[in-house]
Amino acid sequence: MTDSLTIVLAQLNPTVGDIVRNAERIRETRVRAAAMGADLVVGSELMIAGYPPEDLVLRRAFQQAVAGRIRALAEETADGGPGLLIGALWADEADGKVYNAALLLDGGEIKAIRYKYDLPNYGVFDEKRVFAGGPLPGPVSFRGVRLGAMVCEDMWAPDVTECLEESGAELLVVLNGSPWTVHKWDTRLNLAAARVGESGLPLIYVNQVGGQDELVFDGGSFVLGADRRMRVRAPDWEEALVATRWTRGENGGWACGNGELAAPSEGVGAVYAALMLGLRDYVGKNGFPGVIIGLSGGIDSALTAAVAVDALGPDRVHCVMMPSPYTSQDSLDDAAEAARLMGARLDTVSIEPAMAAFDAMLKPLFAGREPDTTEENLQARSRGMTLMALSNKLGHMVLSTGNKSEMSVGYATLYGDMCGGYSVLKDVYKTTVFELSRWRNGNLPPGALGPSGRVVPERIITKPPSAELKPDQTDQDTLPPYDQLDAILDGLVEHDLSFAEIAAQGHDPALVARVWRMLQGAEYKRRQAPPGVKISSRAFGRDRRYPITDRFREG
Repeated sequence: MTDSLTIVLAQLNPTVGDIVRNAERIRETRVRAAAMGADLVVGSELMIAGYPPEDLVLRRAFQQAVAGRIRALAEETADGGPGLLIGALWADEADGKVYNAALLLDGGEIKAIRYKYDLPNYGVFDEKRVFAGGPLPGPVSFRGVRLGAMVCEDMWAPDVTECLEESGAELLVVLNGSPWTVHKWDTRLNLAAARVGESGLPLIYVNQVGGQDELVFDGGSFVLGADRRMRVRAPDWEEALVATRWTRGENGGWACGNGELAAPSEGVGAVYAALMLGLRDYVGKNGFPGVIIGLSGGIDSALTAAVAVDALGPDRVHCVMMPSPYTSQDSLDDAAEAARLMGARLDTVSIEPAMAAFDAMLKPLFAGREPDTTEENLQARSRGMTLMALSNKLGHMVLSTGNKSEMSVGYATLYGDMCGGYSVLKDVYKTTVFELSRWRNGNLPPGALGPSGRVVPERIITKPPSAELKPDQTDQDTLPPYDQLDAILDGLVEHDLSFAEIAAQGHDPALVARVWRMLQGAEYKRRQAPPGVKISSRAFGRDRRYPITDRFREG
């Protein structure tokens, strides 16, 4: 029986489907961990496949490729070095089902396999679609220590912990692919502390880091002692390899020595970090050389460009100003100043020739009809077509610049300003756009590749928002003030409150009903919107799915 153990937490950034490279990263990590004196390396959920692999799980060839890499890694542990406790999908030959599993590799073989018991099937999670749920697990034995291995959601309720504690586990180890949202750290910590309190066992929590499509993972792996005090915490938003030193006490219980305690990122700065990492990995993992942005002189495009510059570096961000006859000189100046502050390239392409061409083309069919939003939408679509042409020719991905407030109520033009491969602000309300812009002007985020100091000109923040598609236009010609709109949307989207409940918060009932009509009427647009970083509890797309054809009317 051993009385000491060094366990290394491997907080890595895997790529979904890159099985060979993910396995190689684990191999490299094991070598580094050995140099740190590791007995065991603990990884995150499904780290061989990348998380979440979605319907790739259903492909037999994918299952076999994962299994082959796991067996190869297991064979390498015959060298007497650290064991591996890692997450992977596993096709059970006995019952023909595929499981989300934790696998213990040591001594040249797969020593133990434990299946995820509690499969989440809410919000962004759809695991019951592709995985079978396993039985309540017992502990796995690693060099004389009984480890209570759990996979992510298994920690969210007490059942698995209770079973492990009753069957003799000495230490709880949780393998996670836990996406970040605002306030998620508090939720995780409270649940982990509850499991420790119920069982009296210390707990290791290893989370992955990085962006995957619309999800972003913040890392923040940690260790809680049996007294529920934090012993170790890895940093957020970056890969980390953290050694934890464990000793067995006189009463037989295990204690972790104090180690690095990185502070959790919080507030607006955490939101900015999530947007930055989500974009960086989406561009990098999909092999784009850079991004192209329509820089209008407004706050949404300025913030999008700032995040892009911080995530990718100024040399990979190409901004394009596309003026029309309605574009103000202030907007031209503000766009130029923003690009200068960020150090990004800015080109100007007038859309007036395109507007004239469309007017001439459609004049016979539009005869006798007054100008309306049709002509406004043609401007947005001319800009979208310009950006997509530049993307096709230069290879850069177009970033759309709309925010969650606009996408909620349909204040965006399909095939116009909604054009793009990715939307940085898709889950960011307009009021938060202002907060993020002010925050960035006063802070340089960790890991940012952009310049320090102000990057969003003050006039962009203070002037009334406008699409500038007709003379003297402002957003509030069509929409309520954003502080009111966002408060109502928070109730409707994030919390599913009734009209009466939102009105009781002090909002005009007629305005609440109007916002709901706009929200439901824009569902068809949102179905065609590009992906974007999820930061809230209820993002459009994976979280909130409403029918396009919908005759329900509240009240």
